[in-house]
Amino acid sequence: MRSADTIAAIATPPGRGGIGVVRVSGDRVPVLVADLLGRALPPRVATLAAFRGAAGEVLDQGLALHFPAPHSYTGEHVVELHGHGGPAVMRLLLARCVELGARLAEPGEFTLRAYLNGKLDLAQAEGVADLIDAATATAARAAARSLSGEFSRAIRQEVDALIELRMLTEATLDFPEEDIDFLRRADAAGRLARIRGELAAIADRARQGAVLRDGLTIVLVGQPNVGKSSLLNRLSGDEVAIVTPIAGTTRDTVRSQIELAGIPLAVVDTAGLRPTDDPIEALGIERAWAAVAQADLALVIVDAQGSGDGITAADAAILAELPAGLPRVVVHNKTDLAGLAARAEVAAEGAEHAAPRAHVWLCAKSGEGVDLLRQQMLAAVGLHEDMEGSFLARARHLAALQAAAGHLAAAAAHIAAPQPPLELFAEELREAQGPLSRITGEFTADDLLGAIFSRFCIGK
Repeated sequence: MRSADTIAAIATPPGRGGIGVVRVSGDRVPVLVADLLGRALPPRVATLAAFRGAAGEVLDQGLALHFPAPHSYTGEHVVELHGHGGPAVMRLLLARCVELGARLAEPGEFTLRAYLNGKLDLAQAEGVADLIDAATATAARAAARSLSGEFSRAIRQEVDALIELRMLTEATLDFPEEDIDFLRRADAAGRLARIRGELAAIADRARQGAVLRDGLTIVLVGQPNVGKSSLLNRLSGDEVAIVTPIAGTTRDTVRSQIELAGIPLAVVDTAGLRPTDDPIEALGIERAWAAVAQADLALVIVDAQGSGDGITAADAAILAELPAGLPRVVVHNKTDLAGLAARAEVAAEGAEHAAPRAHVWLCAKSGEGVDLLRQQMLAAVGLHEDMEGSFLARARHLAALQAAAGHLAAAAAHIAAPQPPLELFAEELREAQGPLSRITGEFTADDLLGAIFSRFCIGK
């Protein structure tokens, strides 16, 4: 990307609308405004003006706003032309800006310039794209927190604490006569423990936010006629799947998008799992297992009328065939027919990950117990019901936080040794700071910037 050029783009979505906006940023903006409008504009005042072509003809009429550098989104001269939102007139305005010396902006180039000119850090810049793409109101609020700098401030606070601890450690290395007693008097171990605890809390909020951003896929599996399609309809609040008493009605995956605690969920109903010679049903079962392989959580539906705990040998075989790392909840459906009350039983702490986290007894037909299931769905994937404090983090943020936590854990092991290896302790602290600084872009590679901003929309 060439930050020295003046760039222009249509900043409103494609299609027709009451208003359309062309945004221009760069050094040529004052000259472009004079040629396009025939006069200069007062700073930050919406001014009614005619937008004129090369021969002086009126292309459109609307509002123009000039934001002089450095007090603009990009830190450069910026003008926004608010005209009528027809595709043809927007293209005319954009073409006129190009005639006057601008070039077409690349995806994310306005926000990249804001980052390069110090108007936003990298995490805030990503928050811009996440706010635009947010699928739920909760996700939008989390993205707004990142955009406002809340996530960045939390990271910088830990970086500052880490730098202070590094300074103490380096001072000890420079004056070896002080040795470990100096660090002990300064409570280096306690400082490190506080940093690790606060970073763990940030990572937890970031993990919640990553789910808000990316959503989850929930797959419903079980034998035929246990009520998978009825449960899908109940969760989605719509008759999206056909329900009949005939076993094997569902022969393909049926997907529905729902929202739970602000999290976008894709709930996938699947064909009943059983031995079959029917080639069509066999294909449906194959697709069911393919959906399981892509899922974040499995709801294993069983008939509550079964003997004992309601799990038959066939149900147990399905549970055993699920991927070992896939969280799962066993749903005992048809409690109305079994004469049972709705309830939930949660596995004890320390249970194997491959074991069901919870069993929920419910009636998909009446809805009794479905709220219990919703709670257990969140808990099974390690989420809270209240997502309002989350940061809308990305995979790279989670990877950086995990890397920093690993180095800090190694540092804690060093400082706890009877004869601490202070050089190794100092090195682990240094290694922990790098990933945290990359979150905000204080230290990052050019190829990472290209990958991030290329995913933005044109005009932003």
